[in-house]
Amino acid sequence: MSEIKVNNIQSLGGTNGPVISGTVEMNSTGAMSLPRGDTAYRGSRGTGIFAGGRTSPGLKERMDKFTISTLGNGLDFGNLTTVTSEFGGCASSTRGIFMGGEQFPSNINVIQYLTISQLGNTFDFGDLTLTRRATICLSDNTRGICVGGNNAPGGVGFTLLDYVTIATTGNATKFGDTSAIANYAYAHASTTRGIIGLGGSPYASPYPGVNTIEYITISTEGNAKDFGDLTDTRKEGSSASNSTRGLFFGGQNPSLSPSVTNIIDYITIASLGDAIDFGDCIAGSALSSACSSPTRAIFGDMSSDANTISYVTINTLGNAQDFGDLDLARNQTAACSDSHGGLE
Repeated sequence: MSEIKVNNIQSLGGTNGPVISGTVEMNSTGAMSLPRGDTAYRGSRGTGIFAGGRTSPGLKERMDKFTISTLGNGLDFGNLTTVTSEFGGCASSTRGIFMGGEQFPSNINVIQYLTISQLGNTFDFGDLTLTRRATICLSDNTRGICVGGNNAPGGVGFTLLDYVTIATTGNATKFGDTSAIANYAYAHASTTRGIIGLGGSPYASPYPGVNTIEYITISTEGNAKDFGDLTDTRKEGSSASNSTRGLFFGGQNPSLSPSVTNIIDYITIASLGDAIDFGDCIAGSALSSACSSPTRAIFGDMSSDANTISYVTINTLGNAQDFGDLDLARNQTAACSDSHGGLE
């Protein structure tokens, strides 16, 4: 078997083509084989990753990757090094970040990261300022922001916003606060503005949730400000965006029957105002996560340990359609993508 060293090759097939680095081996048939660790698997941006979560036997470490432009089932990406559920995910165009979570009955302050173009397990990034679960995250291409959460069982909910610089590693710093507790919340962003649906606030049984939407300017530390309202009161849904439009998928309100909703709302991120009906999920969706490309959002229908992934075209009102499946049924996952919110 001959061995060829490949040096200074950035891409094949265009500026966004697959990256090859390291050692290329030619087998006896002339086929080229690449070690897993030396291969960037994607030909263009638009990768979504769903991580961790919980199913009836316990926590799951698996991460699944999806090509958002192509319908199909999740493929193995790697594992969470710190296994958790009820945690938030966000990303730059190259790196995914996961923050906080639950290892029942304890909660964690761990931040972990991955390189989206590189298959493998997560690495330690740093710590949040507080231990908490039921977090949600948003980001631009520079900063990742962890929103709210709680330190149950028997604890309190948080208004706290933490931030990290995604390209580095290190502990989080306080960014500001939401106006009220943000617990099992919704969050997404454009390249300049972060949007937060407060979710399960106040932190008191049965945690019915609120319809409040707030916003922050990602580059400027400070407290969240009023944006508008969702079409109804709910928590524990998921959220995704492109550069102009933000979507809120499902959720639940324990005071209603059925408590899990299939509503999809949308907002125009640059313009303050109330959310508008977009369409419906295939089924009620809660305890789920979502991610997006510039054109398409994908999200889980995970209210009862389902493995179903649905999608919508962000700029076209209408009901969700089937996209594919996770490798196994679970809920309380986190998700991120490398092309959400107008990232270049």
